[in-house]
Amino acid sequence: MSFIALVTLVVRDYDEAIAFYTDALGFELVEDTDRGDGSRWVVVRPRGADHGTALLLARAADGDQRASVGAQTGGRVGFFLHTGDFAADHARMTAAGVRFLEEPRHETYGSVAVFEDLYGNRWDLLQPK
Repeated sequence: MSFIALVTLVVRDYDEAIAFYTDALGFELVEDTDRGDGSRWVVVRPRGADHGTALLLARAADGDQRASVGAQTGGRVGFFLHTGDFAADHARMTAAGVRFLEEPRHETYGSVAVFEDLYGNRWDLLQPK
């Protein structure tokens, strides 16, 4: 086993999730396949990240899943987006309407700021030292 290929993120709607991840975060749409039963296989990943973990955007199918949208990690930061240019990506994401919950911090491990995706899941934008 060499890496985790996909992590599922439960979303309210495929198209709004695709728009957020591709437009606001700058991810690329890797796959969007109709599964024939009303569901789709939708995969996004950071642009240029040909290897490593991608997100499977899975539309909530029932009440329990709908209740978990935006709260998959219980309010904790659950996703970590690494960057090689923190200032540029922070500025681009802010201009695209991404909601940051704090001002950028410069810690011993790198530059970081917490943001929320369109559903309220918390992410770190992080440039490691």
